[in-house]
Amino acid sequence: MYRLAYNTNGLAHHRLLDALRLLADLGYEGVAITPDVGQLDPLAPDPRLVDDVRHWSDELGLELAIETGARFVLDARRKHWPSLLEPEAADRARRVDHLKRSIDLASELGARLVSIWAGVAPEGEVGDRRGAPPASEHTWRRLTDGLREVLDHGRARGVQLAFEPEPGMFIERPAGYLELCERLGDEARDLGLTLDVGHLLVTGDLPVEAQIRALAPRLVHVHLDDIAGGVHEHVLFGNGVLDLPATLRALLEVGYDGMAAVELSRDSHRGAWAAQEAMVRLRAAFQATT
Repeated sequence: MYRLAYNTNGLAHHRLLDALRLLADLGYEGVAITPDVGQLDPLAPDPRLVDDVRHWSDELGLELAIETGARFVLDARRKHWPSLLEPEAADRARRVDHLKRSIDLASELGARLVSIWAGVAPEGEVGDRRGAPPASEHTWRRLTDGLREVLDHGRARGVQLAFEPEPGMFIERPAGYLELCERLGDEARDLGLTLDVGHLLVTGDLPVEAQIRALAPRLVHVHLDDIAGGVHEHVLFGNGVLDLPATLRALLEVGYDGMAAVELSRDSHRGAWAAQEAMVRLRAAFQATT
């Protein structure tokens, strides 16, 4: 059975320890922590806070994962910059360093995995969009070279790496993740899949439950959110078109036993209510599966 969790990018106005207690009280069994400038800054983590987070997550019975989606953690002006796809090696190295630091932080917290993504290609290429021309080999090579270095570091620290296709980025669909694995060869064994079910509604990889079944052998991390009108904005379950009972049923049927983390990054202004309401709707969806 997978563990229901919540991503702290939806609780950006809460102190991290308060967020842990809140989520445990609401019945969540895991927390997907997005280290950010105001929440466990990955470039300068407070050792005391790291110890406290590990202690309190153990006390509260919370599994932890690390997400690397903080928007401006490396550059104050450009969202998610630099990525692994930058033309300049020094810029790519900054992202590699950030991911290595995230792996180190996961190890110190006792978190089982770190979730990552490709980033936006400077040339605007997309490696897996339907109808798009094939992406250049040098863009693919930048991504695979950077990932090999990060995967080596993950193996050394005993931390699982999970790759998330993200709409608008170089890899936005499961098909792109599978091609990435082919290009990595044997090293792909250590790169699991983070599947955001809402993203499938944006890219048209449907039905969601069929994708879950097809991708189950690679699945190590799941994000739960709803999408309305095909627009890449995460909304609360029931405010979009996701069939939540069918999604949860598919995860059970394939024997998925990782974390299924609610991701409502636009709802921090009402974060406590959103986390509570998401759990109410999840429980109702579970009842509908029986």
